[in-house]
Amino acid sequence: MSALAPTLQAFFTDRLICQRNASPRTVAAYRDTMRLLLGFAQQKTGKQPCQLDFHDLDAPLIGSFLEHLERERGNTVRTRNARLAAIHSLFRYAALRHPEHTETIARVIEIPPKRHDRKLVCYLDQQEIKALLAAPDRSSWLGRRDHALLLLAIQTGLRVTELTGLRLADLSLSTGAHVRVTGKSRKERCVTLTGETVAVLEQWLRERGGRDENPLFPTRRGGPLTPKAVAWLIDKHTTTAACRCPSLQRKRVTPHVLRHTNAMLLRTQGATSSRSPSGSATRARSRPKSTCTPTTRSSSKQSTAPPLSGPRPANTGHPTRSWRSWKRSDYQQQQPRQHRKQHPSRQPLQITRN
Repeated sequence: MSALAPTLQAFFTDRLICQRNASPRTVAAYRDTMRLLLGFAQQKTGKQPCQLDFHDLDAPLIGSFLEHLERERGNTVRTRNARLAAIHSLFRYAALRHPEHTETIARVIEIPPKRHDRKLVCYLDQQEIKALLAAPDRSSWLGRRDHALLLLAIQTGLRVTELTGLRLADLSLSTGAHVRVTGKSRKERCVTLTGETVAVLEQWLRERGGRDENPLFPTRRGGPLTPKAVAWLIDKHTTTAACRCPSLQRKRVTPHVLRHTNAMLLRTQGATSSRSPSGSATRARSRPKSTCTPTTRSSSKQSTAPPLSGPRPANTGHPTRSWRSWKRSDYQQQQPRQHRKQHPSRQPLQITRN
C-alpha cells in the first residue's frame, strides 16, 4: 500500500471532520476535487487510485490537471482556484506526516492561484423589480410559491443556500416579523421583514401548511429546492419579465444579482452600517461605487454627511470631529511670534557726533 491512500483517508476523517469540524458542503467539495484528481491521474499514469503515490502527483501532473479543468471540463478560473486550494490543503496536511516527500509536496504547494478579471455585479432598479415580481402566474400553486420566494430574496438579500435551507420554524410573522437564517461560517442572524413581505408570506403559509421542520419553499414532491432549481426559475421568470421591461434583456439575473439588488436598495435608503442585514461583510464589497446611480450617491452622501451648521467650537489646539475646516491653522496651536535677532553685520550703523 502506498503512503497516499491512508493519508488521503485521514485527511477527510481526521483533519476535516474531527479537527476542523468542516461543514458537509466543504467535505463534499473536497471529495469532488480528489475524485477528479485521482481519475485524471489514473488516465495519465495507468495506475489504480489505490496504487498512486506522492511522486505520481507531482507539480507537472497537478498543472496538467488544472489545465484539464479549464479546457476540457469548461470550468471557470474561480472553480480552478477552488480545486487548487483543496489540493494545497491536502499536501500541507501530508507534509507533516511524510517528510520523505517534502520536495514533491513543496513544489505542489508553490503552484499559485490564477488571476482573473472581476466584473461588476449588476442590480435591478424599481421598474425591473416590479416586472420580475409580476412575472410568476399567481393563479397556480407554483406561481404563488415563486412570487413569495422572489419577494423574500429581494427584500432580505439572502444567499441562495440560505434561501433553500429555510424551514417553517425559521419564519416569525408576529410582532417584529423576521426570518432566522444560518449563513456563512455557521453564523446565525435575523433579518426583519417588511409589511408587504409579511402579507405575502402569511397567505403562502396558509396554503403551504406542514410541520416546522418542513422546507418553506418545497418542490412538487415536498422536498427542498436546490440552488440550481432556484437559478432556473429566476431565469425563467426573467425571460417572461423582459417582455414588459426590455432592460432585463441586457442583464443576466442570478440569485446573487437579487442579493446585490437588496444591497443597493439599502444604500439608496441611506444605510451606513458596516454589516448589512443580508450578511455582507463590508459595504464596499457588496455595493461598489461604480454601479451606483447619481441619485443614489447624492442621497447616501446627504444622509451620512454631518451637519455643518451650529456654533463653532473653541480653538483648543487639537482637531475635532464635529467641525470641518479647510484651514490648517485651526488644527495647530497658536504660538506667539518670536522675532529673530539680526546679525551684527545687518544692524543699522549708529553715528555719534562729538
